[in-house]
Amino acid sequence: MVPDKKKSLLLRINTELWNDLNAWAKDELRSVNAQIEYILRAEVHKRKKRRRRDEN
Repeated sequence: MVPDKKKSLLLRINTELWNDLNAWAKDELRSVNAQIEYILRAEVHKRKKRRRRDEN
């Protein structure tokens, strides 16, 4: 199995958003990094789904 290659990204966000993400991540037993990745994956999936629907 090929290891998952990940890109590094420097992200600057305000303290209030960080605190909200941290609380949400703790609720779901994730790290903040994993929570951000989860949110991004979900939104990309929604976008792809919408595009496929719009093409039909």
